[in-house]
Amino acid sequence: MSDASLASLARAAGISTKWTDAHGIPKQVGTEALHALLQSLGLPALGEQQIQASLAEQQERLRRAAAGPLLAMVADQAVTLAGRFAPGTPYKLILDDERRLHRRLDHNACITGISQCGYHQLLIEDQLLTLAVAPPTCQSVADLCGRPGARVWGLSTQLYSLRRPGDCGLGDTVALEQLARQAGKLGADALAISPVHAMFSASSDQYSPYSPSSRLFFNPLYAAPSRVLGEDAVKHAVNECGLEDELARLETLAFVDWPAASAAKQKVLRCLYRHFSFKSNELTQDFDRFCRKGGIALEQHCRFEALHAYMLQHQQTPNWQQWPKPFRDPNSTAVAQFAIEHAADVSFHMFCQWLINCGLERAQSVARNSGMAIGLISDLAVGADGSGSLAWSRQSELLSAITVGAPPDIINTQGQSWGVSAFSPWGLQEGGFSAFKDMLRANMTHAGGIRIDHVMGLKRLWVIPEGASPDMGAYLNYPFATLMHLVALESWRHQAIVIGEDLGTVPRGMRGELAERGALGMRVLHFEKNAEGFIPPEKWPDDALATTTTHDLPTILGWIAGRDIEWREKAGHRGAQETQSDRETRETERAELKTALRQAGELRCDQEEAVEQLDACIGFLGKTPAPLVLLPLEDALGELEQPNLPGPGNIHPNWRRRFTVNADYLLNNASVQGRLQRLSEARATRERESS
Repeated sequence: MSDASLASLARAAGISTKWTDAHGIPKQVGTEALHALLQSLGLPALGEQQIQASLAEQQERLRRAAAGPLLAMVADQAVTLAGRFAPGTPYKLILDDERRLHRRLDHNACITGISQCGYHQLLIEDQLLTLAVAPPTCQSVADLCGRPGARVWGLSTQLYSLRRPGDCGLGDTVALEQLARQAGKLGADALAISPVHAMFSASSDQYSPYSPSSRLFFNPLYAAPSRVLGEDAVKHAVNECGLEDELARLETLAFVDWPAASAAKQKVLRCLYRHFSFKSNELTQDFDRFCRKGGIALEQHCRFEALHAYMLQHQQTPNWQQWPKPFRDPNSTAVAQFAIEHAADVSFHMFCQWLINCGLERAQSVARNSGMAIGLISDLAVGADGSGSLAWSRQSELLSAITVGAPPDIINTQGQSWGVSAFSPWGLQEGGFSAFKDMLRANMTHAGGIRIDHVMGLKRLWVIPEGASPDMGAYLNYPFATLMHLVALESWRHQAIVIGEDLGTVPRGMRGELAERGALGMRVLHFEKNAEGFIPPEKWPDDALATTTTHDLPTILGWIAGRDIEWREKAGHRGAQETQSDRETRETERAELKTALRQAGELRCDQEEAVEQLDACIGFLGKTPAPLVLLPLEDALGELEQPNLPGPGNIHPNWRRRFTVNADYLLNNASVQGRLQRLSEARATRERESS
């Protein structure tokens, strides 16, 4: 076996054997890691004979991918069909408004001159293809606000953290409505929320919003059925289930008790389903329309939910890859028969999806009617659990034997393995990118914006063989241009801005590419530094949103107090010597931040209190040229603790903290309103200066 042969196979598989880490140091993927990765991709490479056989297999995959049923292009530009069809080949284009165009490929075998955006049908020779024509850029903040140079602000929140009476122990869409209504009245134009992807209803101990079962559907635990079925129906269900005392207990807890809250909420939902009138009326007609529109994708997700619960009840593994073989295929006769025998269970999960969709739709309507130009911004997780619904139903478009993560970087020195599966680059192409398109549509349908977690994954993902450590990974490359065409097209179709979370190890030039396509990057106060200290607000970029922190980082007050340093030591992520070094570094950074705040005119020399520095940070961000400033609710409220502490262990209460005040009063505090007013005024001043 030669190194050249192994490298050739790696290139054909889309693996980068060389990369540059967060410190700018060139790295080389080791031979052992390459062997393990290729094996996980179904390309064994332990000898020359295996390598050549795997190379032939991968070349066949690439051939099928190149012949995939979707072509993507930018309006008024060209897309080539060279290698598939000869120059001059006649074709018919059926536009999505049903107009028909009869043309021929040009001398370069290209299609040109299509100005109308949308998904069009291309008939050429004996093939029917989809032509996705995208606008040059995604929708912008200015587009949605209706004025050039708009400089606006919004809040971001963890949905489960919101609190209201009758919420069954975790935030729901009614609490979201209440917050949106308040924020809109105070001048906010956006409200970003944590992921609401579908989890595992039968495994309530799996609740990280970034490890969902499917990114195509939603988590019914966030549903507020009273908004659809009425308060009386919910009260009757709670009484019938005998849950009054349990719900009262859950609603007073400082942290979400996910297993107990899930069990209680599902009992209520099942009772509501049993009493749901299936006689024809407005509600049942709406439910029927929802099910028809959801089609096979909704059917398969709900079949998975029923199957998953059945397998757990019968002492089977929760991982579908280890189920009895007939049930591993969503299209098998065994699965179809199961769905018939358990039709009520499958229908129940459709009912739950209907309720949460109604709730999210209403929350966005409330946000927009409260004066928000953007409204809700959804959060798209970077992947889904490989044992979940998406991986089961879209097997040809996902890679089942690898997990996604990140190489060692400045924050996570050991690297990260996130335990989620990745799309297959060639599987996506061969399948016409259907899973990717469906995912974008699901998460833009009830929102005016979408945040794409780890947006670098559209270009490359750090993939790791299942069960291996992060340092055994490598970057797998993706068809970035086509994926961005589809992102821009769906942004245009849904009138939604696109935010790319570009923190960590970012490929050279990628931020510029995102900016060219109109996708906002993210800039976080903690990280916006250079050799002189914190970057002045006027020198921040105008192609990225600005924020004080993220869910994985300390709040401003937590950062000032070194609370994150304490937690990392307590959780065993850092030793005593490293912790002492962290504290010394933080002391220097605190002094640098105060200097920057004073130079920006946001902090007086006599202001030393942490809360005064918090207020100054908010004013500081308001002065940046960012089109959008998102203020996490934790910082608006002056909270000390952060939602999530990345890294091993479960000492920190990740994804469980709840706010102490009900959602409809969260923003009523004078200090909170003072911060939001300060931000709003700074934004208005910045917009006037930029116009």
